[in-house]
Amino acid sequence: MSTTSLVETSVKPSQKPLLGFLSRGVWNLALRKALQALLTVWAVITLTFFLIRLMPGNPVDVYIAELTGTQGMSYQEARDMAVSLFAFDPGSPLGNQYVAYLGNLLRGNMGNSIRSPGIPVTEILAAFLPWTLFCVGISLLISFTLGILLGMTMAYLRDTPLDYALTAIGSFLSSVPNYLIAILIIVVFGVQLHWFRTSDVIGGYTPGVQAGFTPEYIFDILKHAMLPALVYVASKIGGWMLTMKGSTISTLGEDYVNVARARGLRDRRIVTAYVGRNAMLPLFTSLAVEIGFVLGGAVVIEYIFQYPGIGRRLFEAIQRRDYTVMQGIFLVITVAVVISNILADMLYGVLDPRIRTNGEK
Repeated sequence: MSTTSLVETSVKPSQKPLLGFLSRGVWNLALRKALQALLTVWAVITLTFFLIRLMPGNPVDVYIAELTGTQGMSYQEARDMAVSLFAFDPGSPLGNQYVAYLGNLLRGNMGNSIRSPGIPVTEILAAFLPWTLFCVGISLLISFTLGILLGMTMAYLRDTPLDYALTAIGSFLSSVPNYLIAILIIVVFGVQLHWFRTSDVIGGYTPGVQAGFTPEYIFDILKHAMLPALVYVASKIGGWMLTMKGSTISTLGEDYVNVARARGLRDRRIVTAYVGRNAMLPLFTSLAVEIGFVLGGAVVIEYIFQYPGIGRRLFEAIQRRDYTVMQGIFLVITVAVVISNILADMLYGVLDPRIRTNGEK
């Protein structure tokens, strides 16, 4: 037997178990992640299903109260109308409702809206979700980008008047609720200073403007999305600024940064390749969660500005006790958060080569 054949026979047996082990490890990790995701989604679905039914009132009772209070109907007339309109039996056992709901989900059916009979929940999501993705999604990216830049600036110029001013602004914005910022903008700049008319910024577009890819319609949409986006950016940017500042200051004290400076590397190279990249790592977990919650929208902000996003639709569904719409929106939010966290784990390993999904360096 030749020397080459002896080497091949001695190497191949040792390689196969190693490759097989790595393959099994990757598959086990993927399976474990998938099972964790499914269990999380199932747990949230179950918790949401029962919690919303513990709220006082049900769709039939709320609708009866609306008819008797606003239209002067008698209780019996209102009840007869509610029973004829809604395909919902409040006296049905919760266990039966839960099993039927899970069965429909497994078939990809979220059901129909209780308060809007005949309209599937999927159509409602498809109608309102793009508005939220456009407004809140862009606002999140703007607040995250500006927060990182300002946070790094605060860290490099710490203990200067600019640092003190930006820190105060960031602390103030991160502590004020977003709905309060929205109300202040409307009252101060709209009502008191007359910088804009409130009727021009309420809703998603101006009634009468024809929908389509025309400059008039695009400009009108941007005009109506400007204030909700501004409120969302203002409510989020403070947290990104302060977190990035603390992370950058911590990174600047690392040994590898001092070694890079001793080697004579340019400041721009140190900022981008050493400081910025490592200081941003802790922020990506928070960003992943925020990306998931983008699908939920800014509920109160959208309701204040009457913006036609999924957050406003969720607010209205809660008021009307529209169980199926609430369940559909919460399900979409849950799936988005779970997926975004999985992607964050993968992205973390890409940004930091020292981290591996299998726990090895």
